Amino acid sequence: MQFSENWLRTMVDPKMTSDELAHLLTMSGLEVEEVEEVAPPFNNVVVSEILEIVKHPDADRLNICQVNVGTGTLLNIVCGAPNVRVGMKVPCAMPGAILPPGADGKPFEIKVGKLRGIESQGMLCSARELKLSDEHGGLLDLPVDAQVGQNFRDYYQLNDLKFTIKLTPNKADCLSVLGVAREVSALTGTALILPELHITTVTLQDKLPVKVSAPDLCGRFTGRIIRGVNAKALTPEWMKQRLERSGQRPISALVDISNYVMLEMGRPSHVFDLDKIHGGLHVRWGRNGESLKLLNGTTVTVDEWVGVISDDKEIESLAGIMGGDATAVTLDTENIYLEAAFWWPQAIQGRARKFNFSTDAAHRFERGVDYATTVEHIERITTLIVEICGGSTQVKVGPVDDHIVNLPKRSPVKMRTARAVKVIGVMLSDEQIADIFTRLGLTFDHEPGLFFVTPPSYRFDIEIEEDLIEEVVRVYGFENIPALPPIAANAMRITPESQRSLFTLRRQVADLDYQEVVNYSFVDEAWEKDFSDNDAPIKLQNPIASQMSVMRSSLLGSLVANTRYNLNRKIGRVRIFEIAAVYLRNAHTLDGPLSIAGYDQPKRLASLAYGPVADEQWGQVTRNVDFFDLKADLEALFAPQLLRFVKANHPALHPGRSAQIECDNQIIGVIGELHPRLQQKYDMPFAPVLFEVNVANLQSRILPMYQEISKFQAVIRDIAFVVKHSVSVQDLLDTFHDAARKNEACKIVQAIVLFDEYRGKGLESDEKSLAFRFSLQDTLSTLQDEKVDAATTILVDAVMVGFGARLR
Repeated sequence: MQFSENWLRTMVDPKMTSDELAHLLTMSGLEVEEVEEVAPPFNNVVVSEILEIVKHPDADRLNICQVNVGTGTLLNIVCGAPNVRVGMKVPCAMPGAILPPGADGKPFEIKVGKLRGIESQGMLCSARELKLSDEHGGLLDLPVDAQVGQNFRDYYQLNDLKFTIKLTPNKADCLSVLGVAREVSALTGTALILPELHITTVTLQDKLPVKVSAPDLCGRFTGRIIRGVNAKALTPEWMKQRLERSGQRPISALVDISNYVMLEMGRPSHVFDLDKIHGGLHVRWGRNGESLKLLNGTTVTVDEWVGVISDDKEIESLAGIMGGDATAVTLDTENIYLEAAFWWPQAIQGRARKFNFSTDAAHRFERGVDYATTVEHIERITTLIVEICGGSTQVKVGPVDDHIVNLPKRSPVKMRTARAVKVIGVMLSDEQIADIFTRLGLTFDHEPGLFFVTPPSYRFDIEIEEDLIEEVVRVYGFENIPALPPIAANAMRITPESQRSLFTLRRQVADLDYQEVVNYSFVDEAWEKDFSDNDAPIKLQNPIASQMSVMRSSLLGSLVANTRYNLNRKIGRVRIFEIAAVYLRNAHTLDGPLSIAGYDQPKRLASLAYGPVADEQWGQVTRNVDFFDLKADLEALFAPQLLRFVKANHPALHPGRSAQIECDNQIIGVIGELHPRLQQKYDMPFAPVLFEVNVANLQSRILPMYQEISKFQAVIRDIAFVVKHSVSVQDLLDTFHDAARKNEACKIVQAIVLFDEYRGKGLESDEKSLAFRFSLQDTLSTLQDEKVDAATTILVDAVMVGFGARLR
């Protein structure tokens, strides 16, 4: 919303500077984005009159003008403008005047000089030279009533500022100068001066037949016939200035008047050429296949979702959006029909965007426009048309035809003083609140501690108690609310030493040569099926895009998408991780400070590696990352906790190269290669390896405990076992550890590590050889062969009995 400060001050003129006014508006919720001068600085320019013109003796295109500048002495000025004439009043830059900078960026000083041998004592100015517009067709022609000698800045009201305010959607009542003036009056207590409203004498009894058959589209339709207007009349300079300083381009008197009153009072209206209307007007919803050529030259096709105004032959206007070209007024128009209506906001919202454009009318109507003042609006436009486009003897004015169909019902909104005090944090009395409501023009009934406020017809943003509290605090002043620090019992909570922070986890994963990524929690519904086999994902009610319609229950899909994005850009080695929440249904979850009934939101760590283990180099043979590389990284993150990897199936992972991860007899995640089906679907030359684990388990760690370091040498025993293919290494390790815990003789066993696997010659086709290295050490004495043999015998016997293993 852009407007002239001078225009605003004709309605309310508080005793404050422009900067103070801008600050006041901003702090009340009407953010002033920009305050701009209407014209750049210049001085010593006055209104002048050309009294005599003679041709320059040495130049065909130059004239020598005798100019009256009100000093009693005529100035001799050489001018080459094509529109110069005797009797013309123009701005004149006197000798010594400083004009706005030219193309070189330097201010332009007017001096007495000679042009082709003739002395010139000043310069007659165009609008372009004064940086008032880009018009350069000649001198700026001033009205005949301009006072000669008057300072041009004062005459043209150039000591003015343009305010641009950024309005929130709920403040539609401020989309006019009157609306902003109401706010300033309420904030400062300054009297509000309303625009003059005269009731025009009716001199014609003609009425245009109007039918409103869509009460959910149009609540009120007001119109009037005016005959004998002079459409060629010039728009007054004062109106042009206000329009231009509000961002509007003057077009013609009839259109300018309509736009002017819209900016003044906030209601868009439309002027029809009465002679182009066939029969009467019909306000209705559109019909499929109907089309209309608009004022902007665009032809649109409407449907049943779009409101229209039609006559007996065709559509003439898009309701509340834009008029049609067929009934547009021109300079030849003599008879007009004025229309001012109340369109229901929900009937206008989204319609202009449907046609890929926006209009001032749609912008206002879709937010809500005063439904009680359509008649006053028609009278205001009529007064200006009679004044500008013809004398009262020539123009004939018909009666106002007001159709009230379906107006909004204003129910009182209750506000409790105690509630307002609690929300605002300031002890406000009933008297203070009543004064604020009165200044805002809100009618109310009052009981002790309770107000029942009826919103005015121009306010569509007051519906609940909080809306009224917002009005109270806006007028009271956000700056007047004391900045008090919160008072509460603060206890320093020390993070347990057994708990790792997310920051620490991120650093540890990054140290393993992974880069962190951050993805949306909204994903494609197909991802949930691919990566989690989830047929009932948590759907968003209002997704930001069709491919982001559900909440993810796994991080794997996002990492695969990141990898595909990098592969498209010729990056062949990818190592990424993400720590984020996933979203799961759980009927047992209850509402809490950090939980929502029916849903779990655990955090997970997921990682993906693709391509070579390391960047290509001379000291290491290039090979692609495999399952065991990520397994090693995972074990390093959990150390010193021991993990178990149990073969399992997962919808996103290779059925023979994946496992579930267990810690302390609890399943905490999965690891494996991407499923061949998904590898093909996402067009990956190689299968990436991924894992996903619960962050809660990873954050929990075993505190280090003191253990005596043995001074005695360790004993190493390498033993190879022959077992069936179906026997997993994890089963053997579990058996070794279980036997070591149960037998006192095995307390000297420090570590058990698989170091070799063999299949082939010397073994049956269904057999394999697994070689383990046993490290044994005692802190009290040097181990003797008898102790070592006893411990290893127990371990060997355990797997022989449990799995039918034999020594190789």
